[in-house]
Amino acid sequence: MPSIQINDTTLRDGEQAAGVAFTLAEKLVFATLMDTIGVQELEVGIPAMGGKEKAAIIEIVKLGLKTKLTGWNRAVRSDIDASLACGLQRVHISIPVSPIQIDVKFQGNCQLVWNRLRDTISYARDRGLYISVGGEDSSRADESFLLDMALAAQDWGASRFRFCDTVGILDPLTTYKKVQQLVTKLTIPVEMHTHNDFGMATANALAGIRAGATSVNTTVNGLGERAGNAALEEVVMALHRIYGINIGIDTQRFQEISKFIVQASGCDVPPWKAIVGENAFAHESGIHGHGVLKNPTTYEPFNPEEVGRKRRLVIGKHSGKHLVTNFLQQYGIALSLEETRSLVDAVQDLSVELKRSLTPDELLNLIPTVN
Repeated sequence: MPSIQINDTTLRDGEQAAGVAFTLAEKLVFATLMDTIGVQELEVGIPAMGGKEKAAIIEIVKLGLKTKLTGWNRAVRSDIDASLACGLQRVHISIPVSPIQIDVKFQGNCQLVWNRLRDTISYARDRGLYISVGGEDSSRADESFLLDMALAAQDWGASRFRFCDTVGILDPLTTYKKVQQLVTKLTIPVEMHTHNDFGMATANALAGIRAGATSVNTTVNGLGERAGNAALEEVVMALHRIYGINIGIDTQRFQEISKFIVQASGCDVPPWKAIVGENAFAHESGIHGHGVLKNPTTYEPFNPEEVGRKRRLVIGKHSGKHLVTNFLQQYGIALSLEETRSLVDAVQDLSVELKRSLTPDELLNLIPTVN
């Protein structure tokens, strides 16, 4: 499989999540963190918004990061001018390609779409910019129209084409088929941009990569519009652990970056969230706990330290004597088998009453009741 790169769009599509607004300081810290861990490209915002958005992009450019910086633009010359004014050398130009989007944004005039894209690419190319073109709503476009548009963008000077599942309606098998058709016809790289409306953003991003796409948009924690985007931590770890592709990103800082975005966005992640969720490496079930104590790989796909996490053994309703005994050993407490069984019963009763797992003190306070 060819080299794969991450083009993270937390600062653009991530911030477009309802109710999210990053401060300048947060954007600078985030961009520096992503550069430090080795993310290859950042989509840093929409220069044409002007004001604080433009000022923030200018400050990010001034950081002199190794990661490549790209601005998002409509197919409008003034948007390209705004990107240039920010000091960006790379632009992404978005153009609608589905009938529903063309009808709403171009009154159904397909020729106008062609003309606008050709003019904007030419304008950006004449100014020496790297040009990425995105087919907005590619997943609902006529496949022949989409291919013709991508080929034309390539001929006019685009260096990459983004396949966008704008409303997240694809499944991995369909994604693979649609992206493969583009990859086999284009000579420029294809980039994946997937949304999570049906919970398949990461799966569809990976399917696109399997089909030959070599760049993928992500956001930290899957932050983004509506149900969000493909999560950085999920895509990178799946590439590494499922496909054996290490793309050179320091995954041990994923937990740190996840927590930073939670703080900056005000959006918590559910405890069951893959990779960075509080329960991703927590074990309460007696069978699971016993297995993990003997060999962590029984119920963990990889070592939690790989993503900056630690394993947690939780005492609660589903815990058995092995987990309870292991916990007591940490406090130098040894109970008989009968006492341990009584303690397990007491743990289960209290856990149901409290509707949660127990704290260490709560468990220790139960010991006198079993003697």
